[in-house]
Amino acid sequence: MLARLASLLPLRWFPDPSPVLSALLAGLSDGWAWLYSMLGYARLQTRIATATDSFLDLVSLDCFGGTLPRRTGESDDSFRARIRRELLRERATRPALVSVLTDLTGRAPVIFEPARPADTGAYGVALGYGVAGGWGSLALPFQVFVTAFRPLGAGVPNVAGWGVGAGGWGVGAIEYASRPMIEAQVADADITTAIARTMPVATIGWTRISD
Repeated sequence: MLARLASLLPLRWFPDPSPVLSALLAGLSDGWAWLYSMLGYARLQTRIATATDSFLDLVSLDCFGGTLPRRTGESDDSFRARIRRELLRERATRPALVSVLTDLTGRAPVIFEPARPADTGAYGVALGYGVAGGWGSLALPFQVFVTAFRPLGAGVPNVAGWGVGAGGWGVGAIEYASRPMIEAQVADADITTAIARTMPVATIGWTRISD
């Protein structure tokens, strides 16, 4: 900006060097440079593909009302990918339920529909106690049993809890744990919310959450 301002002045009007003029132009150019960078930053925030920082959090809040917050330490690119995936997510189908839980936890759920022969099996078709299929019932229409799994790696592994086991300084499985170490990125409430948002209207999803 300083060079652009200086280039507009007649060359013979001021001596070279001119410290007073340089200071004046530097002050003006600094303000214009800040404004130009702010305009560029504001332009980025108008699209999900380029939004950054807290503006990306505002995009999520506007679109999902707080149901899709940024995870602890999550980068803009990772958060942006989750927002775009959620905007175009399929709903109200069995594959949609598998997809949303797999994306959320990293583990595919087990889904059983008691009124679906492909799940229950049939005589002569993949049927046997403890082998395949399940006990079906037409008395449970529009209902599904979902076993969702918590993400792997949550918590503080291989360390005993308070008052459990023996440990000391440098001896045994004991250590100080910080809040980020014990807070799971995906809570059970997040799993049940994802199921509720994906299930069709007037259906029931009996849910079990397992490790």
